[in-house]
Amino acid sequence: MVNSARYLEIQEERRNLPVWVHKDEFLQALKENQMVILVGDTGSGKTTQIPQFVLEALVNENPNPGGTGRLVVGCTQPCRVAAMSAARRVAEEMDAVIGEEVGCTVRFDDCSSSRTVLKYLTDGMLLREALVDPLLSNYKAIILDEAHERSIATDLLFGILVKALTSRPTLKLVVMSSTLYAHKLRYYFGGHVPLIKVPGRLHPVEIIYTQEPVTHYLEAAIRKVIQIHMCEPPGDVLVFLTGEEEIEDACSRILHKLGDQVKVVPLYSFLPPAMQQRAFDPTPHPVRKIVVSTNIAETSLSIDGIVYVVDPGFSMQKYYNPKTRLDSLVVSPISMASADQRARRAGTTGPGKCFRLYTQEIYSGLIPLEVPEMYRANLVNTVLALKRLGVKDLLSLNFMDPPFPKTLFQALTDLFDLGAVDDEGNLTKIGEMMSLEV
Repeated sequence: MVNSARYLEIQEERRNLPVWVHKDEFLQALKENQMVILVGDTGSGKTTQIPQFVLEALVNENPNPGGTGRLVVGCTQPCRVAAMSAARRVAEEMDAVIGEEVGCTVRFDDCSSSRTVLKYLTDGMLLREALVDPLLSNYKAIILDEAHERSIATDLLFGILVKALTSRPTLKLVVMSSTLYAHKLRYYFGGHVPLIKVPGRLHPVEIIYTQEPVTHYLEAAIRKVIQIHMCEPPGDVLVFLTGEEEIEDACSRILHKLGDQVKVVPLYSFLPPAMQQRAFDPTPHPVRKIVVSTNIAETSLSIDGIVYVVDPGFSMQKYYNPKTRLDSLVVSPISMASADQRARRAGTTGPGKCFRLYTQEIYSGLIPLEVPEMYRANLVNTVLALKRLGVKDLLSLNFMDPPFPKTLFQALTDLFDLGAVDDEGNLTKIGEMMSLEV
């Protein structure tokens, strides 16, 4: 078989990624250990390359007779956009078709088959599989990417995989995270897990703060984008906003001001896949592309050509009020780690600039890390999942950051009121049916 020129070009691009230098080190660590922690900076190529390295090392081994079909390598992503984007790129690199050797599974859309050997999926979808099969028998290796985002699904998968690794000595686990969480992860998994650090392909990024706090960050972000287009050299722009309504409003107003001079594209989780893909398409010269995105573009996605980042310093977070028993979406200040991740997006293809629409004093006062979802969410579905797994004592599970006992108790009470658990805390038939929808 003769490979196309494009395929050969892609293989050359792969070899130029920083993670490629560490390929032999990683494969040796994976061969000698059941688990590996890898810290990879923005632009290192870990999301697309590490799963292929693992596949290369493991896919030809004999299948586990306890499983059904072919054993596959699964790589989780924190959101559907990231899973679909990574799967498309890897399929291109492997000269494969999505749904064949490379698959992608997100909520309401399973694009995989019996031929799939490498599957990208959201952490929530892998959790659903684990509720039915806690040993994840159909997987030869699991890769948990962006573990530092600390979704409830990822935190629960940590506890499930600790037990699965003990029961299945042939199962391999790779956890990929940011530097700030690496040592905490290592301690959680026993302290003896090999840790590999991969630097990103980062160029210098100039950080520019405002002299005074801005009053309306949306207005300030739109003005800054127009200013960048008028005054700065060529290069695409990435703007972080908090949600769909803000993003669509900003796109409309920027397009109205700049017209055909720019290509303005929104990017958020609920956007149809065809619309999401526009953010990754090459920009026709001499048009400047402006991507207006939620925080999904912080770490999970790589958009080529970004030179300028506009960071208002806010994101949308979901919080649960135990008194009113209602979830609410709250616009909240980001963490220092998120601000740093956003800035790095300007330095993936060349020297860049990050315009922070807040002062340096405000940056210094940000919390170091995002609050884990376990501390700010309704835990009814979490308790339902744990009961499905047969956990009797909810406080006995080895959480990385244990939830508040009062929150767990209230969730259990709510499930009792719904008839999902009996007075001994066991799942009823109604509860079993509910757990399948978690």
